[in-house]
Amino acid sequence: MLQITPNWQRRTLLFLISQCITLFGSTLVQMAIVWYVTLQTASGLWLAAFSVCSYLPQFLISFIGGVWADRYNRKRLIILSDCLIAAVTLLMYLIMPYLTNQPLLLGALLVMSVIRSLGAGVQTPAVNAVLPQLVPAGQLMRYNGLNAAMQSVVNFAAPAAAGAVLSISSLHTTLLIDVLTAALGIGLFSCLLIPSQAKQTAEPTDLWSDLKIGLSYSFKEPLIGRLLMIYGLFVLLCVPAGFMAGLLVSRIFGSDYWYLTAVELVGFAGMTLGGLLMSIWGGFSSRLRTLASSLACFGLLAIGLGMSANFQLYLLLMLLFGIALTCVQTAVTTLIQENALANIQGRIFGLMSSMYAGFLPLGMAVFGPLADIMPLQWLMVASGLGLLGCALFVRRSKQMHRTAHSG
Repeated sequence: MLQITPNWQRRTLLFLISQCITLFGSTLVQMAIVWYVTLQTASGLWLAAFSVCSYLPQFLISFIGGVWADRYNRKRLIILSDCLIAAVTLLMYLIMPYLTNQPLLLGALLVMSVIRSLGAGVQTPAVNAVLPQLVPAGQLMRYNGLNAAMQSVVNFAAPAAAGAVLSISSLHTTLLIDVLTAALGIGLFSCLLIPSQAKQTAEPTDLWSDLKIGLSYSFKEPLIGRLLMIYGLFVLLCVPAGFMAGLLVSRIFGSDYWYLTAVELVGFAGMTLGGLLMSIWGGFSSRLRTLASSLACFGLLAIGLGMSANFQLYLLLMLLFGIALTCVQTAVTTLIQENALANIQGRIFGLMSSMYAGFLPLGMAVFGPLADIMPLQWLMVASGLGLLGCALFVRRSKQMHRTAHSG
């Protein structure tokens, strides 16, 4: 049983702040690179290459990163990952003035994106697995909600900051900002004392054995296996209404930039409010009831977005959509933290990170072409119905309810 220290609230808040500082710099650079490539090349091929380099390495390394999060000290793993990302960014900052040939510069940025993605794939499972070491079990839903709210604020502020920096300076400057935020975040996190993590009772002899144990546990445990299945379907089915919202707005309401900006702002505002809601409310006493209700709301809102013909109504539904999205993610994360064995949580969150990095591009690959041969509204409605089916499954799954701990 993990021993939670008396001043855990302060330590948890400082931990979340340190991660948000590094996230801000990373998101700033990611947006700046996308915009730089868009403006300099106007090439769909280059944009596709950078998208692949941003997601595929994380998809491939996340589960292995989860194994390391269970084997080794998670605090050190997070710091080393941040240091790797900061080091490659600093190196790029130093050599960028000498890369005067555009293809060579773009190639170097691709390599940097690959290494940064690998670092994120190692870091993310460790961060999710550290939180239960800091927070009492009964408070996990609230602090996962607070974490989600803080990350939503960062994801909202970073693109705006990237646009401001690029308008008055250059991509070169954004790289330096990322290095500085990484140094600040690492310095803050280094000063925090993290309680000891649970150790594996029988240390496997190799990485492959650890991977097999993690996969076996993840899909043989009735609750964990079903949660992972629901999470994968959730990521896949949120693509039409969530990640293709800009396409629908440009087709139905207008292609002016203010339409797209309004949708993005409202979406991030909803996710922030959803995190604050969960941090204050904490969900129902039954975590599965919280998940089922959030999934049902999410599905109904996806259907509503697909059927909306009024832009003001669309914005209202998008605000609520963002709230429901954060509630679903918070409920899934909390259920895993409260019900999975402590010494295997790194592998489970690594698998979740791989699923996100894999199912999101898969959803774009499936629904993107479909949106060109049938109305996107139909796809939103269909995905909403699928999400309602997921909610019904969670609600009626006796095995899940029998094994889940209540908050």
